[in-house]
Amino acid sequence: MAVFRIVHHRRLLLNWIESRSRPSAVIPRKHPSRVIQDLFDSGFGPSHLISVPIRAKTTAASTTLLDSSTASSGEQDVVVRDSLDLTFNDAKAAFRSKTTIEILRAYIVFKLCNVSYLVNNNQKLMNLGRKVLGKTLFHKLMKMTFYGHFVAGENQVAIQPQIQRLRSFGVKAILDYSVEEDITEEQAAKAEMESCNPVAGRDTDIDDREGYVQYKAHEGFADRRAGVGSARTYFYMNEAQCEKNMEIFIEAIEAVSGATKGTGFAAIKVTALGRPQLLLHLSEAIARVHKYVAAVSGKEGYVQDQHIKPDALVKRLERAGAKDPTVQSWLQSMTYDNLGLIHILPWQGVVGAHKKLREAMKVPNLSTGEMQNLLPPLTDVEEEMFNNMMRRLHSIFKVATKLDVRVMVDAEQTYFQPAISRLAMEMARIYNKEKAIVFNTYQCYLKDALHYLSLDLEQSERQNFYFGCKLVRGAYMVQERARASELNYEDPICNDYDATTANYEQCLTECFRRIQRKLGTDKPKQFSIMAATHNEDTVRFAIQKMKEFGIQPADRVICFGQLYGMCDQVSFPLGQSGFSVYKYVPYGPVDGVLPYLSRRAQENSGLLKKIEKEKKLLSQEFKRRLYQGQLSYVPKGKYEPI
Repeated sequence: MAVFRIVHHRRLLLNWIESRSRPSAVIPRKHPSRVIQDLFDSGFGPSHLISVPIRAKTTAASTTLLDSSTASSGEQDVVVRDSLDLTFNDAKAAFRSKTTIEILRAYIVFKLCNVSYLVNNNQKLMNLGRKVLGKTLFHKLMKMTFYGHFVAGENQVAIQPQIQRLRSFGVKAILDYSVEEDITEEQAAKAEMESCNPVAGRDTDIDDREGYVQYKAHEGFADRRAGVGSARTYFYMNEAQCEKNMEIFIEAIEAVSGATKGTGFAAIKVTALGRPQLLLHLSEAIARVHKYVAAVSGKEGYVQDQHIKPDALVKRLERAGAKDPTVQSWLQSMTYDNLGLIHILPWQGVVGAHKKLREAMKVPNLSTGEMQNLLPPLTDVEEEMFNNMMRRLHSIFKVATKLDVRVMVDAEQTYFQPAISRLAMEMARIYNKEKAIVFNTYQCYLKDALHYLSLDLEQSERQNFYFGCKLVRGAYMVQERARASELNYEDPICNDYDATTANYEQCLTECFRRIQRKLGTDKPKQFSIMAATHNEDTVRFAIQKMKEFGIQPADRVICFGQLYGMCDQVSFPLGQSGFSVYKYVPYGPVDGVLPYLSRRAQENSGLLKKIEKEKKLLSQEFKRRLYQGQLSYVPKGKYEPI
């Protein structure tokens, strides 16, 4: 019997190979009822299923599985969504968008990710491959393997077929130009230290006894790529390179606009757009403001938490003898509403380039009443660099607003993140007047993630702008823990994996609570959330919470996100069952994305349990096609992303 099966399988495989060598044949199309039956025949049973309501559409292009009587008559089409298997074990649904060759490639790539020698030496081996094979053959080999699996294409034109195929199977795209400078550790460390230290000519004398060492550059952690498996890293070279990065981001936004029909995202990193030292400067200033607010109110906390009334602050300063006109001007520049202060620092003037940082980073001394610097004033050169960074951010978001493309501001290391989050929120206040264009990112492995998220949600309500965010677990854990230990400050990371999961779920719940409160109001979409996770339990938790809070996929306020080439067993079933889901789609020339591919290999090698599941499902789908004579299957999706 075993011999018979081997012969039978070999015959099927030979027939398939022979058919691939013939001219393209017409593939018989199944009736929708047969397609649905196939789902159940393949083990797609009624347990663990949830159904998304059927809705009427007016165009045939928007149908998923079309009722034949409706299609032929030209009357209203009915969108039929697949049911969702919450075990995420449905191999057919997961890989319906892939050819058999692509399934084999995915299996081989994941198999190679389990080979420690290949993963640990991947950059050396790729460099050797380039030298031995030559550029042309090496590029072909990469496109047949790792590049072809994890990267959509070399440029905006080349990626269009992949984006359209994703859409036809219910999945949307976040475009990410993934080219990186392939520099050595020594070059990276030198560039980082030079760009994180003050420009020559500035007085750096300041009292560090209060403990702000976290926001100082440290040579031992200058190569920010170390210990980071999934995030791209930019190093500051010069202002011209930052201009080039801005143009690349704008080109990605334009590509999204042309390819995703108003549903896509582009991703940016703030460290690509300016000198990192300025972000350290801002982050430290924000930390010092928190301490200042505690001194004013007599208790620890953030400005928004305190509900400090401006009059109370005036009285506190009058007791200190503050009568200087500059103090009065400072009081007038604060942001507040009927609940109290929102910001002490004049962020509107800072991001609008109406106020120099050296003027903005001042507060009245509570003992003398005189204005004092939070940090040493920047030089004219540094002020110009900061204005350049603000101009680049505005340029990006102006184009995004004009083209109706949403932009993800990626999270980075904790010593940059206070500044990045504040700039993202201030840009959201400007550009999210009518819808969420600017999306901030929250790393749920940080102990204070929920608190910062709650404050930003509160700010958007109080200042009446739309709020968009992406929730992630976090990409810098190893590096952050080591840096905190070496520099002797509190570890910002949750104690363990379960604590991070609990934090993520609390952040999701807080977002759902806010969303529910807005449903049925004049701003039902004031809050938009992306749960960017490969964790199946977290996805199940989010779907359950959507039910509990009465949030429907059609409300378009919650979506899911996974990386291109990974976690297809979650992404495609979600999209095909009517949920909003995105793939983070990298693109760029082969040589330019090799560092990205290196990280993908390393990340997958560290996720052996998840890879084993994907390999198992890939194997199941290949065998199913082999047994059913479908090795020549041509993906043709009829799904419409929500």
